[in-house]
Amino acid sequence: MKKIARIAITIMVVFAFPLYVFLPQARAATLTSASVSLTDSRPSQAGVQYTFSFSGVTSANVKCVQIQFSDAVIGGSKPTGMTLGAITVSGTYGASAWTPAITDATGLAKFTDVTGVTATNGTVILSAAITNGSTKEVAYFARFNSYGNTDCATTPRDYAVVAFIYTDGVTVTATVDPSLTFTVTGIGSGVSVNGATTNVVSTATTVPFGVVTTGSNKIGGNILTLGTNAGGGATVFTRNTQVMTAPGPFTIAAHAGTNGSPTTFPTANTTEAFGYTTDDTLSVTGDGATRFQSNKWAGFGLTFPGNEVYYSGGPLASTAQNVLMQISINAATEAGTYTTVVEYSAVPIY
Repeated sequence: MKKIARIAITIMVVFAFPLYVFLPQARAATLTSASVSLTDSRPSQAGVQYTFSFSGVTSANVKCVQIQFSDAVIGGSKPTGMTLGAITVSGTYGASAWTPAITDATGLAKFTDVTGVTATNGTVILSAAITNGSTKEVAYFARFNSYGNTDCATTPRDYAVVAFIYTDGVTVTATVDPSLTFTVTGIGSGVSVNGATTNVVSTATTVPFGVVTTGSNKIGGNILTLGTNAGGGATVFTRNTQVMTAPGPFTIAAHAGTNGSPTTFPTANTTEAFGYTTDDTLSVTGDGATRFQSNKWAGFGLTFPGNEVYYSGGPLASTAQNVLMQISINAATEAGTYTTVVEYSAVPIY
């Protein structure tokens, strides 16, 4: 069980420069509002998607889309550490069945189609098959060209150069302290829980059954209110420090039902018994999470843990559940004042 829960949040800062520089290509039109954005701008990250956005597109048939990654506006080399994998293209030109020709060594991504597609404003998306370069805070460039011929040289349509940069993410950390609130309060008379109704007034520290007769059982109990931010939730266990004991010594035995398999409590003047029930939905064990909720009871154990009466599988705001105790005697029960101490233990799992 951890004592402190920690949350580490990494914010990835993406820099995509809408700066674009135009190459002097004969007869090719200049794209406007050109930019490239990356799904991850950190150096050396794999599986990154590059999305080119632009307007001012020449409305004409395009049979070749070519993107050259470089460390210079003109000429240059592929950015250090950059890898071009099995890239596919989508976006504005996605309707065409493009055939890729990827030259990783030079940083060239070329796509051709003998039928072509009519270009429109929008995006060209290179699939997440690119590994970013390894150098941060250095401007790199992507030269975009489109052509009306599959030779990717003649019939130029549009061109632009966009800049992009790699930058380390900023690691942000925050610590959330563990929290736990747990209170025990009394239950009044006339409160119905799981089909049983209390007939004594209980407090946070006492369940005064008073005089118990063979004519009727006595029922009291407590309200348990629990709240925690523990990721694994929390369980409240119960036990008593001894069986119900009077000087003699005389005892009233624990009810025969168990926490995993609770049973119906004895009626008055049949079997001596002392036990508990809970209206909480517990962990799925034994006869199931709602095993107590059909007026079933279990005898108290003497040790922790084991007898769960409250369960949450995750964090929860302050929430109350009821735990009742019941005692029965018969004509052979020895006279005396019987006592025990019932304990509750809240155990969060961080």
